[in-house]
Amino acid sequence: MAGRLSGRLLVLSVFSAAVFNGLYASTEVCTNSIIPGSKGDQGEVGEKGEQGRLGKTGPPGPPGVPGETGLKGEAGHIGKMGPIGDKADKGDSGLDGPPGLQGKPGTTCDCGRYRKVVGQLDVNVGKLRNAVNFVKNVVLGLRETEERYYLLVREPRRFREASMNCKLRGGSLAMPKTSDTNRLIADYVSQAGLTRVYIGLQAQRRDTDGAGGYVYADSTPLRRFSAWGQGEGLNPSVSPPNNSSCVELLSSGTWGHVECEVAMFFICEFPKSRRRGGAGGEGGVMPAMTLS
Repeated sequence: MAGRLSGRLLVLSVFSAAVFNGLYASTEVCTNSIIPGSKGDQGEVGEKGEQGRLGKTGPPGPPGVPGETGLKGEAGHIGKMGPIGDKADKGDSGLDGPPGLQGKPGTTCDCGRYRKVVGQLDVNVGKLRNAVNFVKNVVLGLRETEERYYLLVREPRRFREASMNCKLRGGSLAMPKTSDTNRLIADYVSQAGLTRVYIGLQAQRRDTDGAGGYVYADSTPLRRFSAWGQGEGLNPSVSPPNNSSCVELLSSGTWGHVECEVAMFFICEFPKSRRRGGAGGEGGVMPAMTLS
């Protein structure tokens, strides 16, 4: 039994020695590296990717070529009335004109017969003048002084529109420069059942320090006569409220400030045309004015 076990141990020892020597006797090393194959075919083009993020703003480029000149714009709105200029010096007298031709000698007149004709003409002219006054004062509702006619326009207008309306009729906004004229216009307004109307007077700045005054529709400054109400200041002709301040005439005869954008009735005035050699209102005729 012991001899058989010894034989097995000997065989195992010899086998182990042979395996050990075989492992250490070989010089080759076993590795797991893969050798690359041949290059394959090119793949298909992929889909377009999403847009990338915006980059930083680059430096400004050089200035471009100047463009063409634009078209001329439309005319702007009409500005406010400018200040009154200084009165210029009187110009030199012109040269005398050549003498006129000598007239033909007159003829002897039978004055007695013509005096009767002239007298009858004077009577007819007086009747015609009375008829014209009737038309003016009753039918048309005009008022008059020795030098002017006055017409009440029952159309509500702003100041500038009223001024233009009177100019289109052949006159201007009424300018009461005397107490008599002011009273006449005030009575005209009162008898028409109205309380106030525009007259041709407006505030006007003169310089940058705030000093100013009022100017009539014919560009003459307000100087002597005025009829401001008690609530309009002690001396409104020296410092008007602003350039947009116009003047209204009340039926009582007093003046008041009013914004020029307010629409109200107004009174126009028309100068009388005079015959050559006429005096006062005797030679007056109806002016060329539009009543409608």
